[in-house]
Formats: sequence, C-alpha cells, structure tokens
Amino acid sequence: MNEFLTRPIREEDNADIASIVRNILTEFGANKPGTVYFDPTTDDLFNLFQAPNSFYFIAELNGKAIGGSGVFPTPGLPEGYCELVKLYLVPEVRGLGLGYQLMEACFEKAREFGFKKIYLETMPELHNALGLYQKAGFTYLTGPLGKSGHYGCDLWMTMDLTQAKN
Repeated sequence: MNEFLTRPIREEDNADIASIVRNILTEFGANKPGTVYFDPTTDDLFNLFQAPNSFYFIAELNGKAIGGSGVFPTPGLPEGYCELVKLYLVPEVRGLGLGYQLMEACFEKAREFGFKKIYLETMPELHNALGLYQKAGFTYLTGPLGKSGHYGCDLWMTMDLTQAKN
C-alpha cells in the first residue's frame, strides 16, 4: 500500500528536493532567471529553513521524497505576513490531494507562528498550481510584496489565514 508522509526537512533531503524543484520548473518551462531554479538557497533548504518562524515539510511516499512545501518570513513583507514557498510535487502524485494537504500543513504552521496572512509568488507556466491556490482561498494581487528576489515570478497571491477554508 502507498503511504504518504509529511515530515520536517532534514539535511540529507537537500539534494533530492533541489532536484525535484529544478526538474518541475524545467517540466513547465519555468526554469528561468529570477526564480528558485537559479536561487543558491535551493541547494541548501535545510539551512534556509532554520530561520525563525520558518518551516519546510518534505512529502514522502514509501520512504522516498516526492516533494514539499514551506512557510518563510520573507524580508520586506507587511507585518503579520509570511510566504508559502517551494510547493512542488513529482508528476506521479499530482491530483491525489497531496498538494492541498501540504498547503494545509503550511497554513497551520503559519498560524502557530502567529502569522495572519500568507503570500505567494508564482508564474503562469505553473498553471496546474493556480487552481489549487484559488481553491484554497488565495486571491490575486496587482504586484509583489516583500523582497524575495524572485523577479521571474509575475503572479502574486495572498490569503487571510484567519478566514482560510478548512
């Protein structure tokens, strides 16, 4: 039987999750400058997510990393905001509800940290994710918030964590 598991990132996950992120961006033609594809922190997410009020979940299937997602207090965000970051799943497990489960875990973690709103940056190329974000309650913004450095992202969304769908 296939068993999904979500757990905190470990240092030994760095290479697997970096490969998953870059393979998915390549799959959708979104492996462009100004995205996490070229962000050096992608190769060391374990250490990135040691920052206060940050957390990264690894999704596993039968003991193998298949994706992940996290929350991060991106510099420059308005008071009370965090960012939903690096939500990626390998093709074989898409459409099974795992992406939504990962987001829900991130929303809960963000609430635990005291955040009231959650923000994300994405691209039209990642069209599969856009419906997922809207289903969760995200709405579009007209411009970016914060200083992620990901100028290759040209869609921005936010959601009120106190009004989130459960």
